[in-house]
Amino acid sequence: MNRIQHLQVMADYNRWMNDKVYQAAAGLPCEELHADRKAFFGSIIGTLNHLVVADTIWLKRFARHSAGHPSLEPVKHLEDPQALNQLLFTELDALLARRQMLDQVIVEWTAALTEADLDTVMAYSNTTGIKAERNFYGLLVHFFNHQTHHRGQATTLLSQAGVDVGSTDLLALVPNSMA
Repeated sequence: MNRIQHLQVMADYNRWMNDKVYQAAAGLPCEELHADRKAFFGSIIGTLNHLVVADTIWLKRFARHSAGHPSLEPVKHLEDPQALNQLLFTELDALLARRQMLDQVIVEWTAALTEADLDTVMAYSNTTGIKAERNFYGLLVHFFNHQTHHRGQATTLLSQAGVDVGSTDLLALVPNSMA
């Protein structure tokens, strides 16, 4: 599996797991979704919002990549999140709609990436305004790892609320062949 294929598998995994997490969360009453569970972002809804916030921030940064991928155009028009713990949506249905839009953008964008795109250095400012430059492929690995990290927290919070998300193993999406 080359780097592009790896990123495409991660995009598919991201969408697959988000579908599972939101489906599991939909079975809980609103007060359970909003209950403070002492997690990084408090509640299940807070954790899911953080993932949407962070993905929006990163995708808006990636949209400034010199390759100018048209598939990232929809994120350019989204409002800039103001804080990593911002509750963009308090209702799960609205949050799910944004999540699904972002996941579709991610899948389409990774399908359009080239090896040459990955070997660039990307300059950006973090959320506190500090300027940084990083290898673009490394940023993409971080992007997908961040999703997995916080989705793991969400699955734990759901489990504590009595909801089983089911299998979360990336192995389910890893291709059988090297082609």
